[in-house]
Amino acid sequence: MILDGIPAVPARDTASDVEARKQRLRRRLERLIGVAATEGNELVRLRNGDEIFPAMLGAIRSARHTIDMMTFVYWRGQIAHDFAEALADRARAGVRVRLLLDGFGAQRIEGRLLDLMDSAGVQVSWFRRPVWLSPFKQNHRCHRKALIVDEHTAFTGGVGIAEEWCGDAGGPGEWRDTHVQVRGPAVDGIAAAFAQNWAECHEELFDDRDRFTEHPQPGSSVVQVVRGSASIGWQDMQTLIRVMLTSAEERFRLATAYFAPDPYFVGLLCETARRGVRTEILLPGPHTDQRACQLAGQHHYTRLLRAGVRIRQYQPTMMHAKIITVDSVASLIGSTNFNRRSMDHDEEVMLAVLDEKFTASLDRDYDADLERSVDIDLTRWRRRAVLQRAKETMVMPVRRFL
Repeated sequence: MILDGIPAVPARDTASDVEARKQRLRRRLERLIGVAATEGNELVRLRNGDEIFPAMLGAIRSARHTIDMMTFVYWRGQIAHDFAEALADRARAGVRVRLLLDGFGAQRIEGRLLDLMDSAGVQVSWFRRPVWLSPFKQNHRCHRKALIVDEHTAFTGGVGIAEEWCGDAGGPGEWRDTHVQVRGPAVDGIAAAFAQNWAECHEELFDDRDRFTEHPQPGSSVVQVVRGSASIGWQDMQTLIRVMLTSAEERFRLATAYFAPDPYFVGLLCETARRGVRTEILLPGPHTDQRACQLAGQHHYTRLLRAGVRIRQYQPTMMHAKIITVDSVASLIGSTNFNRRSMDHDEEVMLAVLDEKFTASLDRDYDADLERSVDIDLTRWRRRAVLQRAKETMVMPVRRFL
């Protein structure tokens, strides 16, 4: 309604309206993905390495029974040494420590760190080392990031173990990312993601130090843990993102490190914007470690902008977070990017969170990131250089691998 030429402000949703919206979305996700959500979870949003790494290392150093950790990236720097030493220390103290490294993403790990952990009793396994694989399997990586401590505390998100993630996104050498600490029944879903990949690499799935304890309900968040796995055809991660897009009524926000979707998801973003949903995308700008992927996504900018999708590029450093928020009541956070590699080829894990307070914390971060970003203007984008257009075209033959 318009009064005196000024659009009227819609009435704020009541508490019952919010609960009804969350319940509708919960039932859609549960029925269409087939994974039950859990209640009573406590989530702590961790922004950038200055918050993420101390929380993870603190949990590791406090472990008394078991530590399970998996990561795609384990590179170099002091933080890589800190994790290796913390894991080795707990193994020497009698804690069962298992570390699963992706055979491609973690190949830059220092040999002396592997020796340190091995001599201390850390069980290190590699997921699909390229030298041992058929060409078909080499393209399917374990991109999941998970840490589970004593079966009751878990972490997941976008962060790898490398110096690039240290700091507070203060410059090009300090990447922007988000992780989440989880306590409550949803920990089991994250542990299952680890177990699924560990089972491919190791004969022993559990031992007498796994207690299989019941979970308390320390918080109020409803959480569904969704695992994406390499497959032929449609898979759960695609369904998850599709449901979130088609369920959005007011606002859909996406922050992703790698944006190279297939035409279907480009069309779905456009349809979401055209039906009146404020659709926002936050992407890396001048700082990216995957220029080919960025070019593949930029090929779609004109179509998206014409449909009303707002695109911004983050300026200070690499934007590596993987976050979606919907209507201020629901959010996705985990390892999945908005590209064909994440949705078609890689092992991923995402938390679908139905909690307006947690979602508000992610939206506040998003607002802060927007202040350090620039808009992509449709008129100016249409006038981009011929060389830029040529580069976008050149990467199209390999876009399904990006």
